[in-house]
Amino acid sequence: MDGKLIIFSAPSGSGKTTIVRHLLNSNSNLGFSISACTRDRRGRSEQNGKDYYFLTPEEFKDKIDNDEFVEWEEVYVGAFYGTLKSEIQRVWDSGKHVLFDVDVQGGLKLKRYYGDKALAIFVKVPDEETLIQRLRGRGTETEDSLSKRLFKVHFEMSFQDEFDVILVNDDLEDALAKAQKLTDDFLKENIIPEKATVI
Repeated sequence: MDGKLIIFSAPSGSGKTTIVRHLLNSNSNLGFSISACTRDRRGRSEQNGKDYYFLTPEEFKDKIDNDEFVEWEEVYVGAFYGTLKSEIQRVWDSGKHVLFDVDVQGGLKLKRYYGDKALAIFVKVPDEETLIQRLRGRGTETEDSLSKRLFKVHFEMSFQDEFDVILVNDDLEDALAKAQKLTDDFLKENIIPEKATVI
């Protein structure tokens, strides 16, 4: 199979994960890329090889040294996240195209590595006020953590023009339909919009 990759990246609260889950549930030809990380599992619900590949920092660093990652980064001190080359091959070997839900830096690294085999989509909300409302609506943010998230959002937004498409998630149903059309056009006709096309 001539496998392709569809990459979704976004600041926190933009709806990226909701869009990715919808596409996975609606398209049998897509397989999800499971990231590797060094953080602890959250509760009993998270499973190795399903939610993440949970590695020790030493295992992760060994894989870096062995060039087993397409992309990786140290998100916080001692907290590593990355995409294993073997994971992409696993999805392709299953006869599916690879779907990613990754941070902005990881998304750009994947796009640079795979070029025209990859479609890189940056998801954003129409304005900062909408984003603040969504983050507060989760009920998981303190004012301090919200402030830190917004700082990171501003940093991540500065990279949006490096993606193929900027998908504005103003209305979820509309955003889901646009994401499906982008997926279909890319997989069936190899259409990659001109860089930083806003839809």
